Amino acid sequence: FPLLFFIYIYTDVRKSIIGQTLGGLLFATLGGQPLVIIMTTAPLALYIKVIYSICEDFNLNFYAMYACVGLWNTFFLVMYALCDASKLMTFSTRSTEEIFALFISIAFCVDAGRDVYKNFQKYYYAPACVEQETFFSQLSDWLDNSTNNNSQSLIALPDCKRENSLLFLLLMFGTVWLAVSLYNFNKTPYLQASKREMLADYALPVAVITLSFIGSFVFQDIQTEHFHFSTSISFSRGRFEELSWTAVVASMGLGFALSLLFFMDQNISAAMVNNPCNKLKKGPGYHLDLFVVGLLNGFLSLFGLPWMHGVLPHSPLHVRSLADVEERVEQGHIYEIIVKVRETRVTGIISHILIGLSIFLLPYPLGYIPIAVLNGLFLYMAVTSLNGNQMFERITLLFMEQTAYPPNHYIRRCPQRKIHVFTICQVIQLAAMCFFGFSPWPYVKMVFPVMILLLLPIRHKVIPYLIQEKFLEALDGEHQ
Repeated sequence: FPLLFFIYIYTDVRKSIIGQTLGGLLFATLGGQPLVIIMTTAPLALYIKVIYSICEDFNLNFYAMYACVGLWNTFFLVMYALCDASKLMTFSTRSTEEIFALFISIAFCVDAGRDVYKNFQKYYYAPACVEQETFFSQLSDWLDNSTNNNSQSLIALPDCKRENSLLFLLLMFGTVWLAVSLYNFNKTPYLQASKREMLADYALPVAVITLSFIGSFVFQDIQTEHFHFSTSISFSRGRFEELSWTAVVASMGLGFALSLLFFMDQNISAAMVNNPCNKLKKGPGYHLDLFVVGLLNGFLSLFGLPWMHGVLPHSPLHVRSLADVEERVEQGHIYEIIVKVRETRVTGIISHILIGLSIFLLPYPLGYIPIAVLNGLFLYMAVTSLNGNQMFERITLLFMEQTAYPPNHYIRRCPQRKIHVFTICQVIQLAAMCFFGFSPWPYVKMVFPVMILLLLPIRHKVIPYLIQEKFLEALDGEHQ
C-alpha cells in the first residue's frame, strides 16, 4: 500500500512501481539496516516540484535537469558516506527526530486537506450549485407573489453534485476510522490473541479494500474521482550532457541541498528504527545505508524514476509489525513495551516483489480505488505515527490540568514550566519547517533541507540557554 503514494504523486504509475520495486529490493538486499523502508516522501515530492518550477522558468528540459541534480546528489551522498559524515547524527536527539516525524504527519494531513478543498470547490461550491440556490430563491419569491402555482414553465434545474463531496468525506474518514479501529483491535478482549494480532497487522489493507468497494460499487450512482493511469511507459535516459554549463552549476547547488535532505531524512529514519526502545540485536549501518541509497538514486535519476530514501512513519511501523509487544500498567496508565523484534530482510524483499507484481493490477482493480480512500490512508499514517511521540504528548500537556499528567520520567524530574518551555521551542521549530516546506513560493522551498539541518545546532547551542542541562537530559536525553 505504500504504492498508493506513488500513484498519487506521479502520473506515470508503471514507472513509479518499477522504480519502487528496484530500489526497495536493492536496499532490502544490500542495506545495513533492512528494517528501514525506503520510498518517495512528501519532502522529496516538494523538492521535485521546485526543480520542475525552475525548469519552467528557465525553459530547461526537466528530465535532463532531474538526472543532473540526481547525479550531483549521488556524488555528495557517496562523499558523506566515505567521510563518515553520519557521525554528525550523534548530535541528533529525540527532539530532532520527533519534530521531523510530526512534520511528516502534518504533510500527510496537508495533502489530504488540499484534496478535500479541491473536491469541495469542484462539486459543493460549483457554479451550478450557486445557480441552483439562486433558482430556488427566485422560485420562492415567484410562488409568494404569483397567483398561478403552475411552475412547469420554469427553466430546468442546473446539475449540482454536492453528494460527491459528502461521499468524499465519508470514504476518507471511514478509511481512517476502520483502519485505526482495527489497528487498535489487539487491545480489546474480543476473539483470540492471534486473530486480534492478525486484524491489527492487516488494518490498512482491509480498510482500503472495504471503503473502495463501498465507494465504487455501493455508491456507484455517485461519481467519485479515481486514479488516472497512463497507458504508455518510457525509460529514455535524461540527456543531462545537453545542459549548458550554467544549468550544470545550478544543478550542483540543487543537488547539494537535496543531499542534505537525503542525509537528514535517511539518518533520522534509521535512528528511529535503531531506537534502543526497539531492543534490536543487530547494530546500525548508517554509512552503508547512505552509500547504497546514494548509488541507487543515481541510477533512478538517469531514467526519470522517483527518488527514495528512508521514510517515516513507514519504517517505525515496519519495526512495530515485526515486534512482540506487552502492555504494562504504571499508576493507572497503560504503556506498551516492545519485548522482541524479528530482524529479517525477508519482509522487505517479499513486499517489494509484491509491489512489482502489482503492475499487473493496472488499470483494474487498482482503478477502483477512489482518491478519497487514499487521503484516508494519508490520515491513517499521520494518526498512527503519533504513537510514542513524546513531543505530541507534551503538546497535549499544554491543554491539560497538572493533576492529570501521566507519570512519565520527565514529569517526575522536571518542573512544569521547563517542560512547557521545551515544548514551545519544539513547536516554533516545527512551525518554521512547515513555513518553508509548504510555502507557495517554490524558491522558498529550496531552503527546506537547510532548515532540517539547522535543527541540530539549535538544539545544542540555543536551547541550553533556556533550559538547564539536567532538565534537558530528562526531556531529551538517551531514549527511554
